[in-house]
Amino acid sequence: MAINWFPGHMHKARKEIKKVMPQMDLIIEVVDARIPFSSENPLVPALRGDTPLIKVLNKRDLADPEITEQWLAWLEKERGVRAITLTHNQRNEALSILKLAEEMTPGHDRQKSALRVMILGIPNVGKSTLINTLAGRPAAKTGNEPAVTRAQQAIKLPNNILLYDTPGFLWPKLSPEACGYRLAVTGAIRSAVLDFEDVAMFEAEYLLEAYPDLVRTRYGFAELPKDTLALMDGIAEKRRFFGRGGIPDLHKVSEVLLNEFRAGTLGRISLETPEMVEREAREAEAAAADKAAREEASGSKKGARKGRSGKR
Repeated sequence: MAINWFPGHMHKARKEIKKVMPQMDLIIEVVDARIPFSSENPLVPALRGDTPLIKVLNKRDLADPEITEQWLAWLEKERGVRAITLTHNQRNEALSILKLAEEMTPGHDRQKSALRVMILGIPNVGKSTLINTLAGRPAAKTGNEPAVTRAQQAIKLPNNILLYDTPGFLWPKLSPEACGYRLAVTGAIRSAVLDFEDVAMFEAEYLLEAYPDLVRTRYGFAELPKDTLALMDGIAEKRRFFGRGGIPDLHKVSEVLLNEFRAGTLGRISLETPEMVEREAREAEAAAADKAAREEASGSKKGARKGRSGKR
């Protein structure tokens, strides 16, 4: 299943952001610490140009700490980027963003004009909660479902900082395909457009490979299930999720897997590493090159056939 979700209001947000981005002094992009690459919007690098960027890896308390450290180092390789981690209940850490914003814009005189900061983030990464923390008041609407923010707004912050909130938006095509699945697992895509069982199977396959001990401990297995379907059936048996005829209820199992991952009940888990996404990028490039070569070869054959047909 290829996962795509690009509602009309997101298309509108993309155009509005592109219009006002050149006026910004600094950008804050909030990503999910469990999937820093998949939750990063690939449109941002093209839109921001040389504008300084603070990359906030939010929900640190849910992510694998060792992998998070790898991501911090990897992200800061990009020019003009500072990466930090946050968790929802650490207000002082969140407020340190304001100090960092000042450090990254030393040439701006805030006595003369406000520091214009745009905050970006795909749905459900905690952007609105962070805004409210920075503002010290409920300035942005929050919710457990993605895409709560629907329009831009300017919010006054301490030290003459003007924060421009933007709707969370995804991109038209989630590529590589694994990115779409990771976003779905973390809850960045509305449940109504997902096949729960398909997404949970993706999660289960990854957990068996990357976090077998957490799976064994959480679901009480004496031995690790041999494959994804065996894991799903095993959870159904442990939790007594059966339908008519004693058939395992895989939908209920899927809900448990997804909800327990999102709540952190399974443990601190990251769904991707820098090494993984670099490998996927190389594979995607190779696949694209192979496709282009095949299309070129096909075009050459069609041209040759036309040439032979014209000589008759």
